[in-house]
Amino acid sequence: MMDKTHRVDEVTGHRRMRRLRKADWQRRMVQENYLTVDDLIWPIFVVPGTNILEPITAMPGVNRMSVDKAVEAAKRAADLGIPALATFPNVEMELRDQTGSEVLKSNNLLNQVTTAIKKAVPNIGVITDVALDPFTSHGHDGILRDGEIVNDETVDQLVRAAVAQADAGSDIIAPSDMMDGRIGAIRRGLDAAGHQSVGIMSYATKFASCHYGPYREAISTSGLLKGDKKTYYIDPANGTQAVRDAALDVEEGADMLMVKPGLPYLDICWRLKESFGLPVFAYQVSGEYSQIKAAAANGWIDGERAMLETLMCFKRAGCDGILTYFAVEVAQMLAKRN
Repeated sequence: MMDKTHRVDEVTGHRRMRRLRKADWQRRMVQENYLTVDDLIWPIFVVPGTNILEPITAMPGVNRMSVDKAVEAAKRAADLGIPALATFPNVEMELRDQTGSEVLKSNNLLNQVTTAIKKAVPNIGVITDVALDPFTSHGHDGILRDGEIVNDETVDQLVRAAVAQADAGSDIIAPSDMMDGRIGAIRRGLDAAGHQSVGIMSYATKFASCHYGPYREAISTSGLLKGDKKTYYIDPANGTQAVRDAALDVEEGADMLMVKPGLPYLDICWRLKESFGLPVFAYQVSGEYSQIKAAAANGWIDGERAMLETLMCFKRAGCDGILTYFAVEVAQMLAKRN
């Protein structure tokens, strides 16, 4: 028999990676990561009033919605199998002040939507953020005193807000403020109030990123923000510091860890998963979403493929789930495939 060995066989030691890529059935058989509806958390924006669906210019396809419409959205999400929603309020400007005191009220907009969703759709999870930025007149995540975001007073307020949100029915408290010590303080506050079953999804590594712009439009803080958030968010250059931040949150009792933004920080997702073994989530933030939508609208990329590829990247980087504005769109696609 004639020897058909090729020099490529000799170079590779007869190991050819393309053997496992030659057919669709084979590629599917060896696929390492999968995206399912169980990986999706849908962030929604809520406004006062009724029967309101208000498009957000910087986020094509995303709307601010009144509580009644948010309940309808929750039903839709549950029907698609999406496990949870993350809710963000756009409260009236006259209710915002230096300390974000509206966050403490049991009947504030955020707590209203939580109660309404849990009553109408009890089988879907509700994740709420205790950060003060939707409630402050200056757009910061904490209390502003003499030009400084004060840590400890802010933490005291976050604890009270977390208890109020849990009282309203929140399943998971997700503090995004990046104040020191807030995870442990919130855990103790929740337990003291009898909310031992309420989890904490820590925004463990939230970076001082340029990708939040459309979100700030969505909650009407972009025109309010005085200065920047670099004294409490993490410098994008600092990976080791981010892991240290997360380690402290783990020690303080976080049940889950989040990386925000998502795609520019896949290395951090991986490092947190490898370091701590806790469930890790990425927030595919508004700027990431809007970039894909804008490029697709101009015909520069295939928007559907870009959407799916980025979400799969999070899974490959070790994420157990993704907060994404694409959640409903992806869930519908996955349902058709099944």
